[in-house]
Amino acid sequence: MNNFQYSRATDVADALSQIAADASAKFIAGGTNLIDLMKYDVEQPSRLIDISHLPLAKVEETTDGGLRIGALVPNSDLAWHPLVTERYPLLSSAILAGASAQLRNMASTGGNLLQRTRCFYFYDVATPCNKRDPGSGCSAKDGINRINAILGTSDACIATHPSDMCVALAALDAKVHVAGPNGERAIAMADFHRLPGDTPQRDTNLDPKEIITAIELPAQGFNTHYTYLKIRDRLSYAFALVSVAAALKMDNGTIRDARLALGGVAHKPWRNPEAEAALNGQPPTHDTFARAADVVLHEAMGFGHNTFKIDLARRVIIRALTQAANGTPQSQSDKKIA
Repeated sequence: MNNFQYSRATDVADALSQIAADASAKFIAGGTNLIDLMKYDVEQPSRLIDISHLPLAKVEETTDGGLRIGALVPNSDLAWHPLVTERYPLLSSAILAGASAQLRNMASTGGNLLQRTRCFYFYDVATPCNKRDPGSGCSAKDGINRINAILGTSDACIATHPSDMCVALAALDAKVHVAGPNGERAIAMADFHRLPGDTPQRDTNLDPKEIITAIELPAQGFNTHYTYLKIRDRLSYAFALVSVAAALKMDNGTIRDARLALGGVAHKPWRNPEAEAALNGQPPTHDTFARAADVVLHEAMGFGHNTFKIDLARRVIIRALTQAANGTPQSQSDKKIA
């Protein structure tokens, strides 16, 4: 590992002041992804700014009935928080489907949003990768790309976003609150992460001099008809090949509001408004769900090793929507063998 300096921020203003003074510095909280990247020489920060002691570790109700989650709330605390398990069980399910208990104890909510891809070539500094070295090429396109994207890809990059939690946050219409030198702002979860385009080195629309302070959830939590279904290679501790967060509001056997987000298939959590619109006002049948899946995947494209994901995603969408409609969310034991 390369040498680096270490400092601790005393408050948000101090954190912003320190990051503004050093363009190659990085914030660190739990460090569950950043430390790995440093060990692999993918990241080489000159300074680590410890933000783990900032007052951003509360879960609070908002005046409009939603929830505000501090950026430093550990994933494990968030997954088991009574307000989350009662009102936003989709989020709890997604968090518990990811990583291990030990990692969830360390990982922060804000840090989870900033995870970087697990593409093999991104981690292998001996190979070309446009995310690491813009303009060098994408080794995954003609390489071992089984885990890579089938939606929203570009000539420059076919990497996927790795987070489970972010898929649920996308389905729930969360907002990301950030602070920076120009003050505070809120970014819709749908706009927080980016598709690769011709700038795959940029994962998010967060400015390098900004810091995440909180995640806000709206009042509608879909706590009855929901599921988070994750398909992966190993029984546990593996990233998704395909995952689906499905949430429905049912009224007399008809879908009145539908949310559908996919993980493991794109550079960001993938939502398709047209597919959700195709579900609204329809009966919860296999044919309805199959049509929605077809809308989601009509532009999907494989690159050889990962072409199987297209059919897999279709089947996972149908299964997840069926479970959500039936009010039978994926159990913890099911998640481990999905």
